[in-house]
Amino acid sequence: MAKIEKVLFSGKTHTTINRDPALQRGEHGVVDLKLSAPGGQAYDFIAAEPHPTAEQLFAGAWSACYIAALGIAASLKKVTLPEDHSVDIQVNIGQTGAAWFLGAHFTVRIPGIDQEVAEAIARAAHQICPYSKAVHGNIEVEMNVVTA
Repeated sequence: MAKIEKVLFSGKTHTTINRDPALQRGEHGVVDLKLSAPGGQAYDFIAAEPHPTAEQLFAGAWSACYIAALGIAASLKKVTLPEDHSVDIQVNIGQTGAAWFLGAHFTVRIPGIDQEVAEAIARAAHQICPYSKAVHGNIEVEMNVVTA
């Protein structure tokens, strides 16, 4: 698996579980997209550009799937996630030499949970999420888990 040497395009998302459906976060030229995952849970893809790029849409779809998997992984470990947990994903399109590649960087925020437990939940979510499974071994995926 090659590492991207030069990032050409990036799509970024910030996904949370919106517990107030009347709350809108998009401002001036950005929109909030309501995403859903199996089981009917709704997730917010907050402040996307009005015309998302392919990498931004991929990051948004992946983040909706992954945040659902995060909840499943936490429940399997008998851990209750805090209401303000979130997932940021940046999907990059870049080059190494003449070859083009995808890469991704995750920032998983699980405030108030022990770092080791949060990292175990985040890793387990990648084993559950079909998007993570689809790209496993094919693209570089970096992960940062924040508990503060």
